[in-house]
Amino acid sequence: MFELYNQIASLFSRPIQQLAYGWEHLPILFAFFLGLVGAVAPCQLTGNISAITIYGNRSLTYKVPWLHVWVFIIGKIIVFSGLGFLIWVMGKDIHSSLTLVFPVLRKIIGPMLIFIGLFMMGMFHIRRIWPFYLLRRSTHNRTLLGSFFLGITFSIAFCPTMFVLFFLTLIPIVLSSPYGAVLPAFFALGTSLPLLLIIFLIWYFGASGAILKKSKKIGQLVQTLAGIVIIIIGFFDTVTYWL
Repeated sequence: MFELYNQIASLFSRPIQQLAYGWEHLPILFAFFLGLVGAVAPCQLTGNISAITIYGNRSLTYKVPWLHVWVFIIGKIIVFSGLGFLIWVMGKDIHSSLTLVFPVLRKIIGPMLIFIGLFMMGMFHIRRIWPFYLLRRSTHNRTLLGSFFLGITFSIAFCPTMFVLFFLTLIPIVLSSPYGAVLPAFFALGTSLPLLLIIFLIWYFGASGAILKKSKKIGQLVQTLAGIVIIIIGFFDTVTYWL
């Protein structure tokens, strides 16, 4: 299953990777395009499709949740910037410790996606537990906190491809560049570009809340279908990283 993910990722990542290395002399652009390559890495691919499904569904059935999307991205920026800072402070010796931690964290994503999918389908109700509370309410701090932690959770889901891109390709440039501290943030933005693009297109073409305007029943059906998609992604992700 991982090989299938890897083949799909390679199909999209090769031209982007060539583009990224074309900007190697400009570290900020290189970090951004390297993040875009990471967006289609096997581990980030499932996270990005899930985020697009969650926030795309909210955009079509209610309104474009720009604030939630950006808080989600801020969560990703904090993770990648924090990891970059950790490497800068502790040096390359931390690599071996992180190699042991990330596979365990990666296994959380599949079951979590199945849980989110079941929740979106209305199988059960959760009032105060992150990050699922954001799917029930549309405003205020708790849902923003849910989006923030969702961004963090999806970002720590490292696979071998993402590990190579971030730690072995980007970090040496971070350590050698005079403004290397900001490069992980641009890498995080690159990994978020597919989500931003889809949400922007929904907003640009005036599709925000389009389904809700027609029928609440259709909106519920779309949310149920989105939940099924999330469950399928979670199932394949679980099979890939648990078996």
